[in-house]
Amino acid sequence: MNRESDRATTDTTALARRRFLRLASFGVLLPAGLSACAAGGSSSGEETSAAPAGEVTEDNPFGVPKDTDVDAVIFDGGYGTDYVSFASTAFAAAHGGEVKVTPSTQISQQMQPRFVGGNPPDLLDNSGANNIGLATIAAQLKELTPLVEAKNLEGTVIKDTLYPGMLDDGTYDGKLVQLNYVLTVYGLWYSKTLFAANGWTPPTTWDEALALGEQAKAKGKFLFCWGKEAATYYLTLAIDGAVKEGGDDVRTALGNLEADCWSLPAVQSVLTKMGTAVSSGYFRPGGAGTQFTAAQAQWSQAQEAILYPSGSWIENEMKDQTATDFQMTGTPSLAASASASLPATALHASAGEPFLVPAQAKNAAGGMETLRIMLSKEAATNFAKTKLSSTVVRDTVPADAFGSTALASQVAMLEAAGEDSFTHNFIDIYGMNTDMLVVWNSFLSGQLDVAGLTSGMQEITDKVREDDSVTKVTVS
Repeated sequence: MNRESDRATTDTTALARRRFLRLASFGVLLPAGLSACAAGGSSSGEETSAAPAGEVTEDNPFGVPKDTDVDAVIFDGGYGTDYVSFASTAFAAAHGGEVKVTPSTQISQQMQPRFVGGNPPDLLDNSGANNIGLATIAAQLKELTPLVEAKNLEGTVIKDTLYPGMLDDGTYDGKLVQLNYVLTVYGLWYSKTLFAANGWTPPTTWDEALALGEQAKAKGKFLFCWGKEAATYYLTLAIDGAVKEGGDDVRTALGNLEADCWSLPAVQSVLTKMGTAVSSGYFRPGGAGTQFTAAQAQWSQAQEAILYPSGSWIENEMKDQTATDFQMTGTPSLAASASASLPATALHASAGEPFLVPAQAKNAAGGMETLRIMLSKEAATNFAKTKLSSTVVRDTVPADAFGSTALASQVAMLEAAGEDSFTHNFIDIYGMNTDMLVVWNSFLSGQLDVAGLTSGMQEITDKVREDDSVTKVTVS
C-alpha cells in the first residue's frame, strides 16, 4: 500500500482528500479499562532499547547510529514490500546502513514470539488477515508524535503534509502509537467495460444488487466470488452496509462490542440480503477452498463474477491478473434499502497499512527514520505512481491519476461522499479476523444461515468483551 510525486497540486484529488474525513468522530482508540494486555516485555511504552545512539541533528532527528541496519518486517499483500525498500536508498545515503525488508503474510504468528522474547523488529507493518491486535501490544510501542513533529526530507513538518484526520486511528490511550500509511477507500469494484457492454448499472442497494445478480446469472456469470483468506471482505461489506442503513448508532454499537450488536435491525437487514444472494446461487461456489488471489482472478481476469468487495489496494494486487481494457472502477458499499440513514454516496474510507515501531527494538531510531523517509513527497509520490493508490501524504496524486480508472474513481467517490465518510477498525483492534474467517467461509458456502452467522459472530464478540485481560476501547 504505497505512492509518489513532487509537484504541488490544487486538483480535484487534493480537494477531495482534504474534505474527506472527520475521523476524530469515528473511533479514536480510548481505553475503557486499565488492564493493559501486553504480549510480553516492557509494559510502560517507554523506550528500552540498548542500541547505541547517534548524534541528533536537523538531518538526523532521531539519532540514528552510523552504519546501522533497520530490521523491517512488512506485510506482503496488495501493495507488496518494494515501497519500503524504496526508502533504503535515502537511508543508506544519509546513515550508511540498509533497510532490510522481510516480507510476511503471517504477522501475528511470526511477531508474537518476538515481542514476547523482547527482540521485535525495528519497524513493523502490522497489516493483513493475520495481524496482531493493537490492544495486545500498544504498551510496547514507541510514541510516534516525535515523528510527525519532525520535518520531512523536503523540510516541512510532517503532520502539516498529511490529510486531515489521518493520525486519529493510530492514537491509543492518548498516544500516537501507529502510523497508518495508506489512504484506503473501501467498496465494490467492477469492470466499467463489462458493465457498459451489458447495459448494467452499479448497484447502490442490496435490492439492486440482487436484481443485478439475476441478470448476471442469465449471462452465465456470478454476482460475487471469494477466497478463503478473504471471506471477511464480505464482513467489511456487511458492516459498511449496516452503518449506511442504520447510521452512527450501529457503528458505535459494533465498535463497542455491545451485547446482541449483530442482531441490530440494520445489521440483520444487510445480512438477510446477503443470505438471499448466497441461497440464490449468486456467489461462485468453492470459495472456501480457493486461495484468495486465485478467487480474485475469477473476477478480474476470467470475469466469471462481476463484483468484488475490497479496499483500494485491489488494482495493484491484481495488476498482473486483470483482463485487457478491464477499466477497474469502484462504487460505495451497499445499504440494505433506498431508505437508509446515510445516502448512497456515503463511503467507508480510512487510513490503513499500520506501521509500528516497537520500544524494545534494537534500532528504534532507524525504524522512525525509515518512516520519515517514507513520508517524504518523493517516497509518497512513488507509492501513488507505482501502486495506484494514495498515501496519507497529500498532493501526491495528479489530476490524471496516473491513468488509473480505479484511482480516479477513488477520487470521485471521496468527493461525492463529502462529509458522509466513516470508518471502523474494531475487528483489527481485537484481532478477531481469524475467528471471523471460519464463520464467514461457512456462511458464503451455504453451510451457515443468517441466524448461524449471527450467533457465531456474537460469540466471538462476546468472548472479547468479557475477557478482562483485554483492554477495551471506546468508540465514540
